[in-house]
Amino acid sequence: MGDTDPTGPVMDRDEVDRALARLGAEHEAIETSLLALQDHAGRRLLEGARLTGLTQERWTATEAAITLLWTYFDAYTDALRTARDVRARRRWSSREDLVELTELLRGECVTVAGSAAAPTSIGSTGRLSERYSLAALVDRMNELYATSLDVVVAADVVWSALPARIDLLAAELQRTRRLAHSVGVRPGEHPAGDDLERITRTLTRLREQVISDPLAFWQPAQGSSAPGGGKPDTTVYDREARALEDVRREIDAVLTVRQDAEKRIVRLRDVLSRADRTLAEARTARGEVLAKIAATEVPVVSGPPTALQEQLSTAAEYRRHAQWHRLSPLLESLEQKAEDELLRARESLTAVTAPLAVRAELRGRLDAYKAKVARHGLAEDPVLVERYEKARRMLWSAPCDLRAAEQAVLRYQQAAAELLGTAPRVPGQGVPGQGAPDDRKGPGA
Repeated sequence: MGDTDPTGPVMDRDEVDRALARLGAEHEAIETSLLALQDHAGRRLLEGARLTGLTQERWTATEAAITLLWTYFDAYTDALRTARDVRARRRWSSREDLVELTELLRGECVTVAGSAAAPTSIGSTGRLSERYSLAALVDRMNELYATSLDVVVAADVVWSALPARIDLLAAELQRTRRLAHSVGVRPGEHPAGDDLERITRTLTRLREQVISDPLAFWQPAQGSSAPGGGKPDTTVYDREARALEDVRREIDAVLTVRQDAEKRIVRLRDVLSRADRTLAEARTARGEVLAKIAATEVPVVSGPPTALQEQLSTAAEYRRHAQWHRLSPLLESLEQKAEDELLRARESLTAVTAPLAVRAELRGRLDAYKAKVARHGLAEDPVLVERYEKARRMLWSAPCDLRAAEQAVLRYQQAAAELLGTAPRVPGQGVPGQGAPDDRKGPGA
């Protein structure tokens, strides 16, 4: 054991037997892995596919690496067989046998010919021949195997995941296209129809790219050493799936319009009819105000908007011709405009009838004070009778001067308050179109 050679101390029989057992186990494991790689579904698909781009480039290198792997394995097998044969010569190996076995098991005794060691992107260095120890050759085979398996597994995972998902989305796309066509959503006529065409083109192109270049859609996991560590890149697929969902929601909205169109059009007619009636009432009230109230600014009442009626007729036309995609936005716009029109009509009626409301309030106030003084037995007071009759004539005659009538009511209140010993309530409501009354005037004003 004291003698040495370039491989180190000469191994004894026990060391030789342990090394042969370890190398034999490694040989069996490597053979199992290589056979599994040979039979891997991803490798068979890569061999039979028409590849492009990154996948074509990497698979060309990987095929060379797998060929080199088998060459290395055959060389490893031969070297291990030779070592086993030397060990089997004698039950108790001689010193010459142990020196030879030490060289075989530890030295660079495995030579790979230059044709097998041709340079590849993931293969060898390109020398005419390479010499390895058995341990170094195992490390080299493990390296090539891991790199080759990464390529095969990554391609297989992408092919197993993306095309099936694309096909399912394409089937949903076809159903949506048929549904869209049934409600008039077609390319060139509706944005959703154009979106469906674009999604169709994108999915077709995406599937072709995934089939021919799966590695272009692979995202390696950061820091992962597992074979094929990573996941398929579904960015384009996810974007188109969201776009299709948006289109589907829009089609559903159009379908809802088709179901509810008649009721919504009837409701629109009713709202516009109420707005027209309210405007007509406002116009009538304006004539009454101008006849009954003097010196008052009364706002002009506009006529019904013909544009809304024309749009409503267009909506009915769309419904008759099943143009649901055009009817949907038109109805939404009309519903808001019709509600706005009804509100405008009501505000117009309120503004026009405000003077009549003021007159009614003054009449009510005058009668309320008359009832109050009557309860105190003061109804026949000459001053009160005079001021009451004056205010009453003003309020019940036409045209009524609201400013003067309000002053007359206030004077009656003040006279009643003096007799009752209470201060009169100062009215808070002025006359529309006129200034507020001068409450500082006395009863005799």
